Amino acid sequence: MTSQYEPLVEPGRLLINIPVPMRDGVNLSADVWLPDSSQGDGPWPVLLLRTIYDNQEARYMGWTREFIKRGYAVVVQDCRGRGDSDGVWEPYVCEYEDGFDTHEWVGEQSWCDGNVGTFGLSYPGFTQTLPAALRSKYLKAIAPIASQQDNYGHHRVNGVIHHSVALTFLNMLGRSMQSESLKHFDQQEFFKELPIDTAMEVVTPTHPYYKGVIEHEQYDDWWDSYSLRNKYGEMAVPSLFITGWFDSLSHENFKLFNGWSKGAANEDARKKTKLIVGPWSHQVSPWGRVPMGENGEYQDRTFGKQGLWDIVDMHTHWYDQQLKGIDTGIDDEPPIKLFVMGANEWRYEHEWPLARTEWVKFYLHSNGDASDSDQAWLSTSLPAFGESPDEYAYDPADPTPSWGAQYQSFDLCGPRDRTEVEKRADVLTFTTESLTEDIEVTGPITATIWASSDALDTDFTATLVDVEPNGKAIILCEGIVRARFRNGTDNPELMTPGEVYEFEIDMWDTSNLFKAGHRIRVEISSSNFPRYNRNLNSGNPIATDTEITIANQTIYHDADHPSHVTLPVIRD
Repeated sequence: MTSQYEPLVEPGRLLINIPVPMRDGVNLSADVWLPDSSQGDGPWPVLLLRTIYDNQEARYMGWTREFIKRGYAVVVQDCRGRGDSDGVWEPYVCEYEDGFDTHEWVGEQSWCDGNVGTFGLSYPGFTQTLPAALRSKYLKAIAPIASQQDNYGHHRVNGVIHHSVALTFLNMLGRSMQSESLKHFDQQEFFKELPIDTAMEVVTPTHPYYKGVIEHEQYDDWWDSYSLRNKYGEMAVPSLFITGWFDSLSHENFKLFNGWSKGAANEDARKKTKLIVGPWSHQVSPWGRVPMGENGEYQDRTFGKQGLWDIVDMHTHWYDQQLKGIDTGIDDEPPIKLFVMGANEWRYEHEWPLARTEWVKFYLHSNGDASDSDQAWLSTSLPAFGESPDEYAYDPADPTPSWGAQYQSFDLCGPRDRTEVEKRADVLTFTTESLTEDIEVTGPITATIWASSDALDTDFTATLVDVEPNGKAIILCEGIVRARFRNGTDNPELMTPGEVYEFEIDMWDTSNLFKAGHRIRVEISSSNFPRYNRNLNSGNPIATDTEITIANQTIYHDADHPSHVTLPVIRD
């Protein structure tokens, strides 16, 4: 009886669970996919994916089948202690040496022509950048999607815990993903468990890596051991960095691009390194688990068909040049390709931030009640003497909910309408008048806020919003500052209740055309939960704190305290 299905791969062209020896004797399991016989018997350039996730994930299997059709062999490997690989998985610890040893093994195989490239998203992005520093002679280029410079920038944002990381490690307590099991308990309540250093124990014993994330508030040797910030000079191959404006690691990708393109070991690696930024998030993209609609519909915005980009084409445009020596033109393209939201078009740029940026300050103003949008405004005019401050109460038991922007979860991320969130009494909104002309904002966003509190410690958040004529308030990017780290994480200092301090909030990056008829809005609040861990306001050590204190906050915007947001305005 013959099968009703056509085989996807010829016999002998798929090798399963091949042991790849590491220097310490541990074998890592790899599946090897070879192009079909119509493309000869090789050798071929090889694309390598090293993953801690399911190596049978439909996304990667789809890419793999397309890559082999285009004349690439593909190796899909389980990282140490994951899937079918031997050893014990310790997050990031073995990826340097295991990655290098795998590069060497692949390059020496009869079916490899000596040219190796890599691919993968998130952790499989980091497994590309880390071992590149060891410079295998076979590794010729890499293409990390949604990767990071280091884990401090991923798991802590200016000292604040990127709290959703907890679920990442709950997913991976075994040798495979356990996402289905996690659906059987209330994740929102999980994030509220106190103290946070043992919060995971409502489900399972605390994961050692998660405990490290909680305990190491400052950037130290523990973080540095998995960091690239001091290793760019060891990189000798070009990289194609791919991210999205709503990626939970978007800020890290700008660090990677600037570090690599300016600091790599040779001119070839520096000049050829590229960055692509689309209207995508960490998990949702043209290549993601839940694709955009056919017209680029994504959450509460539509970006058009031009926002959809084939991931296989993106990679082969890169690798045909770097591994096969085919002139695709990519080496002659400017290094940055970004999607301008609002205009919904792609554009090439040469640096980040853009050299032609006009840094424009938009100042906060109100009649003393910015929780009412009719009582507050945003303008380029300096505030006057005696302008009344705004007050609100931040209750950690009822934090401002995460909704949109760069949250890691699909359920909460992306260009969401913030209208309901803005109705809260603890969310202040400052809005321009309707714009009479288009204003493009492309670059890093910063808020400078003068504030006081009756608490010893607290947080302040800032959010950039595009208000459409229909009233939709579409979030673009956001940031947070922890008061005790206002002078840097290396110099923590509690506040004096009632004293006025200047806080600078890194709101990350965006590219958006605020069209005529739209309004620019900035939200100010004190929490973004569960994206970030709650500040309980007590001043106690964050890891072990259980004492919830309501903080009464005051935001100043007068001539002596000119609170503002600085926007990178791009003129024609």
